[in-house]
Amino acid sequence: MEIIRNIFFFVIALGILVAVHEWGHYYVAKLCKVKILRFSIGFGKPLYQRVTSSGMEFVIAMIPLGGYVRMLDGRVDDVAPQDEHVAFNTQPVWQRIAIVAAGPMVNFIFAIFAMAAIGMIGQQTPKPIVGDIAPDSFAAQSRLSVGDEILAIDNHRISTWRDVAIELSTFSGEQSIPLTVKNANGVTQDVNLPIDGWKIDPDEADLFTALGFQPFRPAVTKKLGFIDENTPASRAGFQVDDEIEKLDGTTLENWGQIVSFIEQRPNQTSVATVLRDGQRVELNVTFGEKPNNPEQGYLGVIPYQDTWPEEYVLNRKLGPIDAIVEGTEQTWRLMGVTLTMLGKLLTGDVSVKNLSGPISIAQGAGISASIGIVAFLSFLALISVNLGIINLLPLPILDGGHLMYFTIEWITGKPVSEAIQEVGFKIGGVILFAVMATAIINDVLRNT
Repeated sequence: MEIIRNIFFFVIALGILVAVHEWGHYYVAKLCKVKILRFSIGFGKPLYQRVTSSGMEFVIAMIPLGGYVRMLDGRVDDVAPQDEHVAFNTQPVWQRIAIVAAGPMVNFIFAIFAMAAIGMIGQQTPKPIVGDIAPDSFAAQSRLSVGDEILAIDNHRISTWRDVAIELSTFSGEQSIPLTVKNANGVTQDVNLPIDGWKIDPDEADLFTALGFQPFRPAVTKKLGFIDENTPASRAGFQVDDEIEKLDGTTLENWGQIVSFIEQRPNQTSVATVLRDGQRVELNVTFGEKPNNPEQGYLGVIPYQDTWPEEYVLNRKLGPIDAIVEGTEQTWRLMGVTLTMLGKLLTGDVSVKNLSGPISIAQGAGISASIGIVAFLSFLALISVNLGIINLLPLPILDGGHLMYFTIEWITGKPVSEAIQEVGFKIGGVILFAVMATAIINDVLRNT
């Protein structure tokens, strides 16, 4: 079921972003009076197609990994003399640049509006307040303290833990991370987090664990708030509001001890003592195996959590103008972060193991959609910015490669020869294929 959910929202997300990107090319081409032959979302066999009143063929195709706008072009089409003025290749170079650049630019504009929509919908999210610091960690070597609220990283304003994760990722390979924090007494101070050349490792649980601190979370109780169906817990007769006191006669003080006890006993039978309506009840339970780790035991319950302190929660809802301003600022920052990470990939400060392919993107789409509209919009904005940046890279097979050729033509006054362009397209294709193959291999290795 999870796989189906991920695939569904992957197709939805990619369909939206591809349509937005290709619409940018289409719209500016129409403004420039260029004849459009086909607007395709996806590749391969058409699932839906129709011809518009202008004669353009609109297609939704089977493979949702991209799309294209095919324009009349004398380099590949037989163009009648009366149609030469509406062919792409006969347009002034500045118009061709505008048409090609429009796709990535609209991706950035889409991200701005997605971020603005988040601001207008409003967020209720935990503030970035430190809840725990691991001994002998990078965080423990700094003046960072439990209860500190992270206000900025390297002078970039922080509002949520998502902001923290994005900013921290840009310091892979650096020696330290400059933080601005506000302590529990309301005093603001600068804290330097030494990281000694730490690099992002996709095998690590998360950035926070790697650096030695964790977000604040309300305490988890021993009382059960949810019993999953067809699990060891439901078969043993556990009920919502049961409070686990003992397992095999061992008194367990907190939820962490309960989890540790269960994980160490896959496929073993235990006696659980629970408090139910003021009465102690004993239940015989055979723990299962975690689906993703059969060496760990599994019960199939979710406990209640204490309520969040009001001062630890961010409640924000913006008006349209403020939302657009903030959406623009956030999109600009995402663009900067993306470029920084691409640079670190080239220098080796970020390993190619961190490249993600369609499987990881599908998982991200499914997880964000299951959280809610705000998380899904945030995911779309992030991927849209990445799509725009990647398409501007100067690889001849991408929009950036075409822009490179057209810029050379604009400077020299004559187009790049078709022979050189052909060589460039082959080189660009090989590089792009190698990057995609690496990302897909990374996906497979992460999920096996």
